[in-house]
Amino acid sequence: MAGDILTQNEIDALLSAISTGEMSAEEIKKDEQEKKIKVYDFKRALRFSKDQIRSLTRIHENFARLLTTFFSAQLRTFVQINVATVDQIPYEEFIRSVPKMTILNVYEVSSLNGKVLMEINPNVAYAMMDRVMGGRGSSLSKIENLTEIETKVMSRLFEKGFENLREAWGTIADIDPVLIDFEVNPKFLQVISPNETVVVISLNTVVGETSGMINICLPHVLLEPIMPSLSVKYWMQTNKSEGNTEDRIQLKKQVKTADLPVSASIGSSMIAIEEFLKLEIGDVLELNHRYDHPVTIKIGDVPKFTGQPGILGNRLAVQIIGETKGGEEDDEG
Repeated sequence: MAGDILTQNEIDALLSAISTGEMSAEEIKKDEQEKKIKVYDFKRALRFSKDQIRSLTRIHENFARLLTTFFSAQLRTFVQINVATVDQIPYEEFIRSVPKMTILNVYEVSSLNGKVLMEINPNVAYAMMDRVMGGRGSSLSKIENLTEIETKVMSRLFEKGFENLREAWGTIADIDPVLIDFEVNPKFLQVISPNETVVVISLNTVVGETSGMINICLPHVLLEPIMPSLSVKYWMQTNKSEGNTEDRIQLKKQVKTADLPVSASIGSSMIAIEEFLKLEIGDVLELNHRYDHPVTIKIGDVPKFTGQPGILGNRLAVQIIGETKGGEEDDEG
């Protein structure tokens, strides 16, 4: 009620209720206080702003595109990966949400002094492994009996795929994730404190006719050093300053190595088509340019310099002796 504007009739009714004893001022204050109370679960602290969640979503949408390209090339089959959800939850809740037996990869990010957890649904993992081993991409469920060869194949495949995370995070931080652990039972994996807030990015994954989820778990302690960089304001400013500067440097390098046609015009002549058809070797054409005057040197179609024709070794050459006035203006136009 504190945020509402009362009409005169409502004010009169309220004063009447207080004066007649139907409602007391204490009850009004109590109701107002109760409305201001908000339930807050300290075990599920929201430590990331919506702005930061949006930035993480953008980063991993790019990562999903990179993974789609990588796995499509590696598996030589239809692969589609996209971001389904991005949530912040306690680590304990994330561990409870994954299957009892699944594929769990732990990556260490030394630059941020933390670890990243990646959980791959067994259906997806086995379909990928079957394709790598030369199969059709069928999915099996024998995760409890993984052989050493199967474990090695899976680890290497996902380790190479996760290298794309470095490129996806390139605009925010320089990271180098390294696979340090492979596990199938989440109960044996304790990366951080159970109550620690984590961001879970769920990727909807389709491999051939098999579908499942890939979940990436990012602890708050890992992201804390780069939290300011996850704001949209910082991201846009960085893009405008550093990004544009880098683009200009790259563009400048490309322009410097670009090939440009250079031509020297020694004059021109106008003749009839009938005369042109009768030309033979040894015929002489009269040009509109004196032999002792400088020739015009063009860069592309723009006159830039004047020169003197001659011979260098066994080749025809032109020596630059001056600049053409108005060449800069023509180039800018």
